[in-house]
Amino acid sequence: MSAEPAPPDQPALSPQASRPEGDGQRAAIIDLGSNSVRMVVFEGVSRNPVPIFNEKATLQLGKGMQATGKLGEGGVEKALDVLARFGAIASAMGVGPFVVMATAAVRDATNGPAFVAQARQKLPKAHFRILRGDEEADYSAAGVLCAVPGAVGVAADIGGGSMELIKIEDGAYSHAMTTHLGVIRLSEAAEGSVEKATIIASAILAAQPWLREGAGKPLYLVGGAFRALARAEIARTRYPLNMVHLFTLSPRQALDLTAWCQSKSVKELEKTKGVPRKRAAQLPFAAVVLEQLLKQVRPSEVVFSADGLREGWYMRDVVPSTVRAENPMDALAQEMAQRLGRNAALAPALVRWTAPLFSPDETEPQKRWRALACAFSDIGSYDHPQYRAAQAYQRILVSHGVGFQHPARAFLALAVAVRYEMDPDDPTLKPSRKILSKADFTRAVLLGQALRLAYTLCAGTEELLARYPLKVEGPTLSLDLKADGMRMEASVVKRRLAKLAASAGLEGVIKGEGMA
Repeated sequence: MSAEPAPPDQPALSPQASRPEGDGQRAAIIDLGSNSVRMVVFEGVSRNPVPIFNEKATLQLGKGMQATGKLGEGGVEKALDVLARFGAIASAMGVGPFVVMATAAVRDATNGPAFVAQARQKLPKAHFRILRGDEEADYSAAGVLCAVPGAVGVAADIGGGSMELIKIEDGAYSHAMTTHLGVIRLSEAAEGSVEKATIIASAILAAQPWLREGAGKPLYLVGGAFRALARAEIARTRYPLNMVHLFTLSPRQALDLTAWCQSKSVKELEKTKGVPRKRAAQLPFAAVVLEQLLKQVRPSEVVFSADGLREGWYMRDVVPSTVRAENPMDALAQEMAQRLGRNAALAPALVRWTAPLFSPDETEPQKRWRALACAFSDIGSYDHPQYRAAQAYQRILVSHGVGFQHPARAFLALAVAVRYEMDPDDPTLKPSRKILSKADFTRAVLLGQALRLAYTLCAGTEELLARYPLKVEGPTLSLDLKADGMRMEASVVKRRLAKLAASAGLEGVIKGEGMA
């Protein structure tokens, strides 16, 4: 396994560069691929990468290389123009570090070094790297681990000129390698024939017996062509969350998708909502590769990751190890609670207070979701009262957090929306209803109702919450208000306790003399 590369030896750009006062570090990467060139600027140093600029140009630098061995002149000219613009943007935004990573097309082309020499003139303040295949695979694996720290299985990162394959296990990765299964290279080698592409892909993947070690584990898919497949599936199945990152399919669903893609003409794919027109011609070849991966790996599920090489670079070369070691979901919950809530320290008390409703049958994953919901539970405190529920729901459902799989998003968003008194039958909650199992939907509603009662009692403070314990005693759910004799309005507390108890299949009982 190759060692982690040292952070680029690259000074920050000119201090005169424009940047709003108070902003932290900005790090920029240009991913110079066989199909496209993309620049991403990340704001600050965070466990959840925050891109504040993300732009791509589809240049197909690798088009025609199968025959000529060279980058096409037209693509080179366009690329140099795009790089000059990206350089101007980077300078204006005041980025540093700033790196350009070139992948398969540039490293394999006979005129690759000459192109890089020209590109350096356009970007004199950027640090250039032409990645080896195993280095590209390393960064892609780091990107997957950025999103899923506990990932175990096989990751495949497809580009225009190559596809990298990596075995991931216990937070580390091995068997990092590259193949010639990039969608542009494969389509040219197969002379545009899906049948020939299938034969080529099958032979290349069958020559990697270690792929079978991924059987029964997730297959993580990275790269633009795979993301386009996910977008096509989201559109054709009317999936309720238009988000590729951590979109998950069963092997059967993935095979159905590959069959559907291979059965469609390019014109039909171009008309498919959500599919980029420039990707349409590549989709059948991406589908071929995925189909053969499914046959070789036999995974438990297929997980699409929007995090790959660029995020891998950010996590490995920009973020310190102490931040990298954080859990991305915990980090985002804490950050949002501190920025948008009244008391980020309340979450542990809420976890303890709500525990009687869910123990002793609560599983560790369920407890994890409950703890996260408690952390997110006050993020609407500064919003307009009429819009708090909807705002909080959307914030969580489509948050930038990299570690949230779709069911977790749907559960947490639902629980917090109900905490702000959104009716569980509200149409706004349709994504949660469609994504979650009936049992998880019910648990989220119950938790949201419990949180609503908790905030009624404590106004967001640990001291008051501790005075009013909630207990399950046989068929009753009791709320003890006699701890200090504090008098409060009876109707609101009674109504919310009764609603909570009914959802739990219990009878609500208030103890003590603390009611008006």
